[in-house]
Amino acid sequence: MTVKPPILHSIHSSIRSFHQYHFSEQRIKCHPHCRSIQNQFKEKFDLWILPSLVGGSVLHFLSVDQWQRLAAWLYGSGLTGLFVTSTLFHTAAWKISHLRKVEQRFHMCDRMAIYFFIAASFSPWLMLRELGPWTCHMRWLIWVMAVVGSTYVFFFHERYKLVELFGYVAMGVLPALVILSMVERAGVCELALGGVFYVVGAVFFKSDGVVPFAHAIWHLFVAAGASVHYYAIWRYLYLPGPLLQTSR
Repeated sequence: MTVKPPILHSIHSSIRSFHQYHFSEQRIKCHPHCRSIQNQFKEKFDLWILPSLVGGSVLHFLSVDQWQRLAAWLYGSGLTGLFVTSTLFHTAAWKISHLRKVEQRFHMCDRMAIYFFIAASFSPWLMLRELGPWTCHMRWLIWVMAVVGSTYVFFFHERYKLVELFGYVAMGVLPALVILSMVERAGVCELALGGVFYVVGAVFFKSDGVVPFAHAIWHLFVAAGASVHYYAIWRYLYLPGPLLQTSR
């Protein structure tokens, strides 16, 4: 048996440690205390469930016809559903991480909820604002995209991450282009600001395991983006004021 000289053994150990640290999927695991804090923060995402329920109820209360009520129901359901599934997944990942299949199912539901959340976020604008003869089809097309994206996640969860990322980007960009083509532009700035929060947050999301607390920071940006978009919907589509041109 060949015995390595002490210096070669030391170099080999250092290289192996470097590789394990820098190429692990979740480098933050090297710091158990930081990991624990981040998991506790992510579980506190359930604090947004109640505000989302209240927010959806407020929009429903302010509705004056069936279209506003339907838009409020869709948006409120998508917003609350996102926070509920996210909370369930992160709680499962923290509390019952040893049950890998259960955790994976919750993770799948979390990813599916994002598609429906994006569709729900655009629905009030697409339903309550005037659209052109072609762009009006985006009202139902965005839900078809959500179903297709969710079906893809169900069958190919975590296999082709770039394809999944492309699906999210497409669902965010295409309806935004339709909204920019509307005659009534009130609320566009707030929509753009919320979009910036999501995009910057996505950078941290992809940096999970590289930047400390990256996933927790991603959740903060999601909450900020959702808050800005809710304000825009409440302010420009539901508050009493001068009647806007709508498709109703």
